[in-house]
Amino acid sequence: MKSWIRQHRFALDGAFATIRRAPGSFFFNVIVVAIALALPFAGLTLLDNVRPLSQQLAVEPELSLFVSPGATREQARALAPALQKSVGVQRAVITFVPREEALEKLKAKSATAEVLDTLGENPLPDSYVLKLDGYESAQDAASIDALADKLRVLPNVESVHVDSAWVKRLAALLNVLRLVLLLLAATLGMVVIAVVFNTIRLQVLTQREEITMAKLLGATDNFIHRPFYYTGMLLGLAAGVVALGAVALSLQPLNSAVAEFARLYASEFQLMPLGPLESLGLLAISAALGLVGAMLSIRRHLARLA
Repeated sequence: MKSWIRQHRFALDGAFATIRRAPGSFFFNVIVVAIALALPFAGLTLLDNVRPLSQQLAVEPELSLFVSPGATREQARALAPALQKSVGVQRAVITFVPREEALEKLKAKSATAEVLDTLGENPLPDSYVLKLDGYESAQDAASIDALADKLRVLPNVESVHVDSAWVKRLAALLNVLRLVLLLLAATLGMVVIAVVFNTIRLQVLTQREEITMAKLLGATDNFIHRPFYYTGMLLGLAAGVVALGAVALSLQPLNSAVAEFARLYASEFQLMPLGPLESLGLLAISAALGLVGAMLSIRRHLARLA
């Protein structure tokens, strides 16, 4: 165990020595990789902030059921037990809206009261408003479509309107954004691997004579490879730290604009940086990408020195 620790400590010291020999080159490589990582990191931060908000948008979906114009008032009111039975065990508030009340509300909310008076008779039907409870997310609200289909086949029902369609559109948009972010992350991950690959290649060419001498002295391949592996991991890790820092700093000016927009909707929504666990996960991925780039480069270029 002590021998294993000593070997890896020696390899890590070798990686730091390589960085100290060319700090400028290492710094610019970190900046290039950080730019590639910043885009998916920023997208993850945005989705992490929007996801809880979208899950709270459809807590109380609402259905509007309109009675057939030819139905009598008694027939309209007789629909209440059937509606309650269709809703089942779900908690729901069922409100009957007489056509006269609907007309008065329409007159009060619109500037066409005089036009409505010239019609002579009330063109609006009796209706019911069903406010459903017990939903915790936009995805849960999708189940009201099945309920709406059940209500449409009831006798004396003209039509049923569901007001949660825009919530489903938002959920679908977030799914598209997740897919786009995944493809973007995969593409930029390849960029990170390519940058690390080229960095390690240049180091191998620079230390070619040292590697040849070490092989002549009996050094194993693992002994030679480890410093390059650590260099790639350190490059990915440093770039991840810079990318996370850049994203966190960019949230400050963005929140000024977001605050003004949120104020129009009586909200205090703000963009928050990723939590510690998410940040550590992204740093681990960054280091892993650097390790993969180093391994691919070592296998390709050191094999030619064998």
